[in-house]
Amino acid sequence: MVTIVLDTLEFTTRLKAGGFSEQQAETQARVIADLVEKQLATRQEVESREADIKREVHESENRLEIRVRELELKIENTRAELKLDIDIAKAELKRDIEACRADLVKWVVGVVFGVGLLQLSIITALLLRVINKL
Repeated sequence: MVTIVLDTLEFTTRLKAGGFSEQQAETQARVIADLVEKQLATRQEVESREADIKREVHESENRLEIRVRELELKIENTRAELKLDIDIAKAELKRDIEACRADLVKWVVGVVFGVGLLQLSIITALLLRVINKL
């Protein structure tokens, strides 16, 4: 806290030396002393408010840091959950592909076997016709 001391006696003496009456000089000294005192009170209020603002800013920064950490944790948890979901989806997709592959192999074997039987039947029928004509 800054304190300014106003020597009203010296101030009054100087005003009188400058041509002011005793009453004018004392009135001027009181008015100036009151103004200085009010200004000092205003400065004290400003300093007090400045301290309040610094405290509020510090508290806000702390709350913000906590919130940022919370959000970082949420992001990390979400990332881990998404990775797990992707891994599960990959495993399911591989399983489905293997199931399709097995079904495809069954169909191919069935078709090849069917075509083979059809060829054998046609050859047998042709041979029987040839034999019957002979």
